[in-house]
Amino acid sequence: MSAQEPLSSIDIRILEQIQNDSSLSTSDLADRVGLSQSPCWRRLQRLKEDGYIKGQVALLDRHKFGGSLMLFAYLKMTTLTDDKRAEFLRRIETTPEILECHTLFGEKDIMLKVIAPSMDWYQKFIFNVILKLPGVVDIQSTVTLTELKSTTAIPLRGVRAI
Repeated sequence: MSAQEPLSSIDIRILEQIQNDSSLSTSDLADRVGLSQSPCWRRLQRLKEDGYIKGQVALLDRHKFGGSLMLFAYLKMTTLTDDKRAEFLRRIETTPEILECHTLFGEKDIMLKVIAPSMDWYQKFIFNVILKLPGVVDIQSTVTLTELKSTTAIPLRGVRAI
C-alpha cells in the first residue's frame, strides 16, 4: 500500500476504530474489523509507515484541570523576513497555551486557538506574548461560551476504498 494507492475498506475500518479508541489491543481491533490479529497488525503498521497515522495520544478533559476558556485570536500581520517568519513559527510552536495556528484568507492573516484559565490571564497573555510575536500589528479575540462539538476524528465515510 502506498500513499497514492486507495485505502481498502478494511484500512478505513481500522482507521475509524482507532480514531475512536487508539488504546484498543490489536486483538480487539482485529475483531472489530473482521481480521485475524497478525494481518490486522501488519495493516496497522503499514498505515503508520505510509503516514496515514501521525501519532497516538491521550485526549484530556480540560475542565478537570480547573476553569479554562477557549479563545480564538485573529492576528493582522506585517510582511516578515524569512528569519522573522521562522522566529514567529518557533514561538508559536513553543507556547503550550496556543493549541492551533492557521493562516487565513481575508482581513486577518492568522488565527490562534488559545486555552486560558481566566480573562485576566488572557489579557496579560495578549500583551506579554501575542503582541510581542514578530510582525503582529493587530489582534481581535473571540471567547467561546460553550463547546458544542469537539473532535479530532477525520470523517472517512466519503473515502473511496478499493
